[in-house]
Amino acid sequence: MEYFAVKVLHILSATLMVGTGFGTAFYMFFVNRSGNVQAMAVVTRLVARADWWFTTPSVIIQPLSGFWMIHLAGYPMHSRWIMWSIALYVLAGLCWLPVVWLQLRMRDMAAEAARNLLPLPARYWRYEKIWTALGFPAFGALMVVYWLMVHKPV
Repeated sequence: MEYFAVKVLHILSATLMVGTGFGTAFYMFFVNRSGNVQAMAVVTRLVARADWWFTTPSVIIQPLSGFWMIHLAGYPMHSRWIMWSIALYVLAGLCWLPVVWLQLRMRDMAAEAARNLLPLPARYWRYEKIWTALGFPAFGALMVVYWLMVHKPV
């Protein structure tokens, strides 16, 4: 596959990954503040689905297309901007994996509470605090990766 086609795939998957992540985080963050358990059950279910359908494939495509472009363009792997990009991408992934696990647990707790017309358990709110805290370094890291990819500083 030629460089331009791989680059388009890389940019589209990066946009989908960050856009879906930011959009679902926005809705989940604010629905959690609404206190509406029925709405929380719906949004957490859809957030988990969006992560599976959109974010997960993009997370896989990103390094594959990135390494392929590095190869095609002849960039040395030890370039600082490449090493920082990889490290920050790994950091974001290390935040995202527990976030996905938390989202699935939160989805299940919200669904059960909504079904039985009960308040959410305290564990839901503990998970929500961890979920929120992990989102900041993940998004920050990806914003720096975006900058590195565009500028490729020497």
